[in-house]
Amino acid sequence: MANLASSTQVINRNKPTIGITGPDKGGEIAWWFTALGVWLAGGKPVHITPSFPRTADGLQGLIVGGGADVDPQTYQQEAVFKEYLQRTLHHPKKTFFQRVWRFTRWLYYPALFFLRKLFSRKPQWALDQARDHLEFQLIDQAVKKNLPVLGICRGSQLLNVYFRGTLYQDIEEFYREEPNPSSIFPVKKVTFLAGSKLAQIMGVQKLKVNALHHQAVQRPGAGLEVVAWEANQMVQGIEHTTRPFLIGVQWHPEYLPRRQEQRRLFQALVQKAKEVHHQIEAPDLQTALAAPKNSALEELERKEEQKASSSLQPRVLDR
Repeated sequence: MANLASSTQVINRNKPTIGITGPDKGGEIAWWFTALGVWLAGGKPVHITPSFPRTADGLQGLIVGGGADVDPQTYQQEAVFKEYLQRTLHHPKKTFFQRVWRFTRWLYYPALFFLRKLFSRKPQWALDQARDHLEFQLIDQAVKKNLPVLGICRGSQLLNVYFRGTLYQDIEEFYREEPNPSSIFPVKKVTFLAGSKLAQIMGVQKLKVNALHHQAVQRPGAGLEVVAWEANQMVQGIEHTTRPFLIGVQWHPEYLPRRQEQRRLFQALVQKAKEVHHQIEAPDLQTALAAPKNSALEELERKEEQKASSSLQPRVLDR
């Protein structure tokens, strides 16, 4: 029996199980791309939703995913073909086959655009309180067991709320002088804090990322530090200063699998997951889900309800 237990432990370390959270409906494309990132990094992805709060044989790592997909703006298509023109047609030295190959590569973005549109839900401010509670309890379990955690977009915001940080409910005020693009295409320039875990993982000081969010971190929570930002100081990345791997990114690295630096995020998570000594088992999660809702989460949901209510009020358009 001792040999069997030892063998099982080695298998778990070699291929750790990574939980990936998401909504019951509307997040299928995000799940598949995130699962691909974990699988390519050598991990075993497990889908966790409010209707299926499973932990398989135990979780050694956690990814708190983004919100339900919404129809992206048409800016994406324009950006894709503008980029194609700049990089392909404006390079006359490229051979015909090189141009075809480059065009094929850039078809990835409009293809992803239409996939997301096909499986997306219409934009709405509907709350998902069951998912909020599930993810909050998973984060709590992961923190207590010192598991590696990656928050993506909404997941990064939830990490900040867990550590008692605050959020901007609407980030449009940061984009008074220039438009705020909503795109799966990498259009936003991000600067990383030198020496931070995130900067070491990404391997660069500056990078272009995509953006699909309408909220963002305002004040970082206890133990968290802002480690990536835009030129207007909009937060794009946070990390815990003492824990080995607790990182939140505002962009969607799962939609950029062709970028090596984006794949490094999943690789770093899986590598840390191989080193953990504890994991989240099914009984742990069931006990956690039976716990009362956290007060910080209730406050966040109250603000979202207020915002949803105000968005339904008729507006007077400026002329």
